[in-house]
Amino acid sequence: MELERPVTGGPCWTELGTSDLESAERFYTELFGWRPETDPRQEAGGYTVAHLGDAAVAALAPLYQESQPVAWNVSFAVRDADAAMAAVRAAGGTVVLEPMDVFDLGRFAVVFDPAGAAFQLWQARSFPGAGLFNAPGALGWVELLTRAPERAKSFYAAVFGWSVSSGGDYPRWDIDGARFGGMITMDDKFPPEVPSHWLPYFAVEGVEDTARIVTEAGGTLLMEPTTVPEGPRIAVLRDPQGAVFGVRGAETQG
Repeated sequence: MELERPVTGGPCWTELGTSDLESAERFYTELFGWRPETDPRQEAGGYTVAHLGDAAVAALAPLYQESQPVAWNVSFAVRDADAAMAAVRAAGGTVVLEPMDVFDLGRFAVVFDPAGAAFQLWQARSFPGAGLFNAPGALGWVELLTRAPERAKSFYAAVFGWSVSSGGDYPRWDIDGARFGGMITMDDKFPPEVPSHWLPYFAVEGVEDTARIVTEAGGTLLMEPTTVPEGPRIAVLRDPQGAVFGVRGAETQG
């Protein structure tokens, strides 16, 4: 990812909604070397921020609604969550959760794009988002898997001002010339019950070693370690509770 910090319109945070917070903390701490800190306030509902050193890099939280799936979620930075929500609606998206304040940290909303991929809008106040990108254990890329790629291009351009650069069969998203993610068209290889979704990739020093740790800890290897043409080595994994995430070699950003 060619971003070193959160910028308006770009990815700024990723958080896991899980059915077993304690087990997830143990799993990801072993995997990435995170230091989790749970917000003690009752209103925070067990929200736990993971750190690398002093930098906040991701969050883990219990499921807050019965309908909420076990999944990783990606947040994008906006100047005004209410205005961004209106842009989502105007571009054909759907609002799941209206903008709301999170203490003095910021303001967020949950929305769907026109193909049903969920993501979050984050208007920062005291908390800008991840304090570290691209280092081992930190967010290093985000990827949209969608059944409507052309609609996605126009939607995200309208909401965030993104551009798309072609890299063979793998379009890449950029904001102000900095690439931060890509897009995969979901074909018949994806079961029909799998919805369009955003997938975070975490940077790691060794993709094979990470895949081994995941499987030994009860997770699943969904895509074997592979080298992307003119790109990084990657793998796609599922944690023991069922949340899917990717890993990629930390030495490559684009």
